[in-house]
Amino acid sequence: MKVVIASDSFKGSATSLEVATAIERGILKADKNVKFVKFPVSDGGEGLIEVIESLSGYTKKTIIVNDPLFNKIQASYASNTDTAFIEMAAASGLPLVPMNKRNPLNTTTFGTGELIKDALENGAKKLVIGIGGSATNDGGIGMLCALGAKFYDSDNNELSPIGKSLNLISKVDFSSFYKNLKDVEISVACDVDNPLCGENGASYIYGPQKGADEETVEFLDKSLKKFSKVVCKEKEALEAGSGAAGGLGFALKAFLNAELKSGIELVLSAIGFEEAVSDADLVITGEGKIDGQSKRGKVPVGVAKLAKKFNVPVIALAGDIGKGTESLYDLGIDGIVSTTSRAMPLEEAMKHSLELTEDEAFRLWKILQIQLKH
Repeated sequence: MKVVIASDSFKGSATSLEVATAIERGILKADKNVKFVKFPVSDGGEGLIEVIESLSGYTKKTIIVNDPLFNKIQASYASNTDTAFIEMAAASGLPLVPMNKRNPLNTTTFGTGELIKDALENGAKKLVIGIGGSATNDGGIGMLCALGAKFYDSDNNELSPIGKSLNLISKVDFSSFYKNLKDVEISVACDVDNPLCGENGASYIYGPQKGADEETVEFLDKSLKKFSKVVCKEKEALEAGSGAAGGLGFALKAFLNAELKSGIELVLSAIGFEEAVSDADLVITGEGKIDGQSKRGKVPVGVAKLAKKFNVPVIALAGDIGKGTESLYDLGIDGIVSTTSRAMPLEEAMKHSLELTEDEAFRLWKILQIQLKH
């Protein structure tokens, strides 16, 4: 029997591959004859580079970039001869900013632009950019500045590419912008459909989790709208996904001609998941918490949709099962089970997530064996 395991990481406690290996160990305790194919998986956000680096032919390159507050840090991307995978969170992610300094007025995507520039200068002809987990709301001007753009106020003073500068921009200079982008294919792993501005835009929906208070949210929303007018990209600002990563989605689409795609679909294609699942008997997937929001581009549903092309049953394991999971059964998931075997504090469940996952995989397989016998 062939089982394909493709789980997301359990955030804060275990990597994708660690979860898959724990599931494998549990099943092997119950049945030594099962054959496994394990895939590390990411939806394009945190963990993307780890997943791609594990593939044959890809290597990780680490460079010095600016973090969201312009501190020098090390950040990495993964590439082969012509394709580079970039995780914006590595350079511009929220965890890089201390809690007491989180304020999207002061943060920048400049470091993400530095990763993009380095990949281009090293010969990348295709870029896949994951834009989840940002600390920013700068409309992507930081990224654009790293690639050579300059932004000026009404007195012709060059502006720092941070959120609070957006409202001051009156002139843009792209004369030194990176020249060879027309020859580069750019795909953006993005699973949100927010426009740039408005009640469902970048600032109102995601600003508060980045440290913005009500007044800041309103200011940034108006600033992004003004910026889109200054650069004559009001149409692009209305498009789905432009509000991703504080407007980085907008800048990538409007200025780099990038195409926004499902993150999990991009990753599954890159790792060769479809070929492996085509002759599988069962697929096991999972994530730390599964709920109704998992249908919005999360790993379990992306895995299930592809498995259903071949009528392969799918079971999802999760540390926590939230509300709204009923809708997931219509999207290809056949069963959902919790790895938590008893009532326990979240900290304990996270600390022991791998052994709990292994134990649940054992119990799950024992139940499946009843069906297999008949």
